[in-house]
Amino acid sequence: MVAYQRTNRRPILVLIVVTAVALITLDVRGSGPISTVRGGVHDVIDPVAGALEAVFAPVGDWIDGVTSASALKDENARLRRRLDAARGQRAAARAAIEENKELKKLLNLPFAEGTDAIAAPVVDGAPGNFEVTVQIGRGASDGVGTDMPVVTGAGLVGRVIEVSRDRATVLLVNDPQSGVGVKMERTGTTGVAKGRGDTGTLRVDYVDPNVEVREGEVVSTWGQQASPFPAGIPLGTVSKVTRTRGDLEQDVLVKPLVDFSHLDYVKVLRPSPGR
Repeated sequence: MVAYQRTNRRPILVLIVVTAVALITLDVRGSGPISTVRGGVHDVIDPVAGALEAVFAPVGDWIDGVTSASALKDENARLRRRLDAARGQRAAARAAIEENKELKKLLNLPFAEGTDAIAAPVVDGAPGNFEVTVQIGRGASDGVGTDMPVVTGAGLVGRVIEVSRDRATVLLVNDPQSGVGVKMERTGTTGVAKGRGDTGTLRVDYVDPNVEVREGEVVSTWGQQASPFPAGIPLGTVSKVTRTRGDLEQDVLVKPLVDFSHLDYVKVLRPSPGR
């Protein structure tokens, strides 16, 4: 019974194989019913595929746009970082140039030739409305002592009033408690210059009323024996002179040569052994 069934299946298997080969041959030749069916399927599917492409093309474009925008954003951020770095380098270069100029001015002080001096940075900023002192980054360990004059390349800044190991406090000449003996360049008359706070000028007292003091005249330190300031340090120029008949002195205002709002580096003058 089993042998009979196997004998009947063999012709069926052969028929299936022959039919498959025939269909494959017809499909390869591009003719016959297979080709017709395949063409019909393409005719049905192509319009649908085209419609789907038309519908989803904007979505693809949007995805591409989002990707491109993200890339552009990253590139923009990178360029901004480079620009910020370049600006920082340029600002640092300008600051270095200005610092170099200030230090060069301190190298050769014609009014302090032969004087031992200590260069120092200003570490506590410029004075405000109620501040008439500055801190410098040099102290007793560097040889700084009280009453030593402090100058810039422009002229007199003030004098040291307090010293710690690594810092010192400088009283500026525009302090109302500050007094400096001065001499007028043209006439040689003397007086005492006192600070007027943030007014931008100093007042010179005890000026002989019989001497003609002119505006623009240079005023320098007098250098009398008891003064901590040596002679010849420029202080400022006469900005205003007021004389009243019968007065025992004339009012003289002096504009300092030093800009106290922009103090970066100074020099502390150490007294010579003979002083």
